[in-house]
Amino acid sequence: MQETPPLATESLPGAAAGRSARFIYIAAPWTPVGGGMYKVTDYLIQSQAAHPGADAAQLRPLDSRGGRGPGWSLWVLLTALARILAGRLGGQLAGVHVNVGERLSFVRKGSIIAWCRLLRIPVVLHQHAQMQRFYRRQPALLQAVMRWVFGLADAVVVIGPAARRFVIEDLKVPADRVEIVINGVPAASQPRRVRQAGGTQRVMFLGNLGPLKGVDDLMQALARPGFDRQRLEVTIAGGGDLAGYRAKAQELGIADFVRLPGWCDQAAAARLLADTDVLILPSYDEVLPLVVLEALANGVAVICTAVGEVPSLLSDGVDALYVQPGDIDGIAATLQRVLGDAKLLETVAHNGHALYRRQFSLQRFFAGVARVHQRAFGIAGRPRDAGAASTEERAP
Repeated sequence: MQETPPLATESLPGAAAGRSARFIYIAAPWTPVGGGMYKVTDYLIQSQAAHPGADAAQLRPLDSRGGRGPGWSLWVLLTALARILAGRLGGQLAGVHVNVGERLSFVRKGSIIAWCRLLRIPVVLHQHAQMQRFYRRQPALLQAVMRWVFGLADAVVVIGPAARRFVIEDLKVPADRVEIVINGVPAASQPRRVRQAGGTQRVMFLGNLGPLKGVDDLMQALARPGFDRQRLEVTIAGGGDLAGYRAKAQELGIADFVRLPGWCDQAAAARLLADTDVLILPSYDEVLPLVVLEALANGVAVICTAVGEVPSLLSDGVDALYVQPGDIDGIAATLQRVLGDAKLLETVAHNGHALYRRQFSLQRFFAGVARVHQRAFGIAGRPRDAGAASTEERAP
């Protein structure tokens, strides 16, 4: 996978409108290595107006990690702190929106948040990871540090009700400073393949290849009897140990209908989703997986585990089908059930797309973030013209 080059300010939407305009930094690992955190912030910046105008702010990416080793990450972090200082001294920086995860992500982003408070710059903390277990494993001193960092933020954004309870009850952030903003993803950009009775059945996994994402379980499930291998095509897309998983497919005897193309960029993923009947994500740990929302946006039936915020937003048997983490036989049985029942597949896909239009559109996500920014920074970004930018209401 190639590293994403640093973005020049001149190439960003709205830069040509004048460098004296106010702006908001969106701090995140600005490389596909950053996974879902990178994608959700990239979607946010993609959806802003090209020319926000004098009464709105420009959203600018602020890389907090880079795509190389620890030494390079430290340099990228120091560069980010310097850019924040320059924005403060220049008078155009309205605030910093910091996307926070676990472990080293928390250390890096905590440094940015503390630096912002030292410079008296308003800051929004956006929690992405499922941090409850991480917090409870820490000694009392580190727990106190986490509470302190969260307490520095002018506003805390969380993805769902479980995360909100954790931030209020465990991290002691006042409830009026904690707001739920559900992630959003773009509408389908490719026309959907028309399914034919008796035709090829296409299943996809999209994510980092590893045991915690359930890839090993999925491959073992695909080796179970009962699949119509003559009609079945399975794509397991993502970065990771490609050679190891390709060898595993050979070992399990499923290499004739399973392919592993490697990491896919946004355009490639969109093409795959347009050609897919079922997305499966048998993860052990998630918050709210973007790939699930992307599947809903594309009218793809979803099979996933009820982890993180998933059960608070999706209904089993209505707009998704649930499997248990690690339940190999259950994964196989659910896949075979939905592939063998065209009406069930169509119903789940249709209901999922309707849920996307109600809750997970990019316009809705942008509006939620803008509402928080307006309150915390006194200014917010402006979305692209809805009429020109979206096909959200068009069923795939």
